Amino acid sequence: MPVRVYSPTPPNLRRLAVALRHGELVAIPTETVYGLAANALDARACRAIFRAKGRPANDPLIVHVLDLAHAEKLAEFNAEARKLARQFWPGPLTLVLPKKPSVPGIVTSGSPTVAIRAPAHPLARRLLRLAGIPLAAPSANLFGYISPTTADHVVAGLGRRILHVLDGGTCQIGVESTIVDLTDPAKPRILRPGAITAGQLQKVLGVPVGRLTRRKAAADPLAPGMMARHYSPRTPLVLREPVAKPARKIAAVFLRKPAGQTAPNIFWLSRRGALAEVARNLYGVLRQADASGFAQIQVEPLPADAGGLAAAINDRLHRAAAKV
Repeated sequence: MPVRVYSPTPPNLRRLAVALRHGELVAIPTETVYGLAANALDARACRAIFRAKGRPANDPLIVHVLDLAHAEKLAEFNAEARKLARQFWPGPLTLVLPKKPSVPGIVTSGSPTVAIRAPAHPLARRLLRLAGIPLAAPSANLFGYISPTTADHVVAGLGRRILHVLDGGTCQIGVESTIVDLTDPAKPRILRPGAITAGQLQKVLGVPVGRLTRRKAAADPLAPGMMARHYSPRTPLVLREPVAKPARKIAAVFLRKPAGQTAPNIFWLSRRGALAEVARNLYGVLRQADASGFAQIQVEPLPADAGGLAAAINDRLHRAAAKV
């Protein structure tokens, strides 16, 4: 049976909520990227996520809930976690906390902790309300490939592996959520950077927020998106400032639109280099370059001191360019 793309009408949302309650997979929009959703309390449905994506069993899933009250049924919250949830939920912040017994081991890859967040996208929230269940939802793409930010991206990657895609337009943020480990509330640490920055977290918590290195994260993933190589195009990707006129076999991806340059191998992420626009366009531009038959993709990295979303964008680019 071919995949069906649903417009977000009330009957379609009700139909998809029923499908989720019955253990089916539904690709859904969030404010970060599209997720491949299943009933987080149904181990069989969650195993289907791993099969559809070709995802290794040691890479845990993020559980999506409507709000803090629903999250506390699945995870052991401490005072610091509640502070962050009240400040940033619904939104692009995932918390890693000790799990409760109701969460199947397949969701956490056998870990005693669970990654959990409340998405802000109105369609994701409507589905959560209608389905009445928490949703496990990693990115809706083949494992390791560039994350999807449109319904078309989902169909291109998983169209032969799933039946349902809810079209919610282009994702507003464009990179995955910030993941924070709060299992030791005295030593919060960022496992994966995102739109919520270390400075924002520190302002709420009142203590320094550490950062797990990519190497340590890959060795023992507590949450998704921590593999050394991830978010990767099939075309080899190199981080360097692209030359003004690259060879025709090289795709050059600039942070901002280069003045006076138009060629099939010239791409840019933002007209003026605005970080929010760079993040929103990143995966779509990488997919476009990857599908164009070039021998290599050269991407201009952001300055390390750019602040804000720069840490998240550079994290995705470094993982995409990793050789392992």
